Amino acid sequence: MEEINIYGYMRVSSKEQNEDRQKIALTEMGVPENNIYMDKQSGKDFERTQYKRLLRKLNENSVLYIKSIDRLGRNYGELNEQWRIITKEKKADIVVIDMPLLDTRREKNLLGTFISDVVLALLSYVAENERTNIKQRQAEGIAAAKARGVKFGRPPLPIPENFYQMHKDWRAGKITIEEAAKACNMCPKTFYSKAVKYEKSKLNSSCVLTEMVYISSNRIHKTILTYCITKSVEIQ
Repeated sequence: MEEINIYGYMRVSSKEQNEDRQKIALTEMGVPENNIYMDKQSGKDFERTQYKRLLRKLNENSVLYIKSIDRLGRNYGELNEQWRIITKEKKADIVVIDMPLLDTRREKNLLGTFISDVVLALLSYVAENERTNIKQRQAEGIAAAKARGVKFGRPPLPIPENFYQMHKDWRAGKITIEEAAKACNMCPKTFYSKAVKYEKSKLNSSCVLTEMVYISSNRIHKTILTYCITKSVEIQ
């Protein structure tokens, strides 16, 4: 009888998430550390480097341990397809630590296969449904944050001191936009974007100033007119 090779697979959705809980569970099941494969990636599909490496290793003398079914994936259709590839094509066994019913080493008869298939289908549905809910909660959270005025993305870089002179020279045709951008340590696209914003802000300021002058002028005219009318009444 050939030796059984034990493997483990871990997945976290982002670099910030901690994988220690999964690693501890796998090592407690006797999975050698050098046989543990991990991806830091979403579970929406199986385009994952380490998972593909693991899949090439599996054969009929392999047992694959995972902490929970959603660590393998969260896409209902693809999760069921990968389960079929591992158990039917590769003929390897899978053990889901958090769900003892999903242990293909047990009950190799028709009833055992039926129970595993039903439990897998149910858990796959729950995993994908949770992924959908997570995306919806994220979208709602982002929308609520934007409504509160929260800004996302990197903060804009401060405008360099020579920007205004470069802008003036560029608009005067003394230099090209590439030369102006290079002098400001920017790419031409960024320089142009900031130039447009600067010109709009100047235009808005000019409009506000014109309006203020107009309002002030009207007030002066009204004051003079009122004074003249008052004096006229006094003379009469």
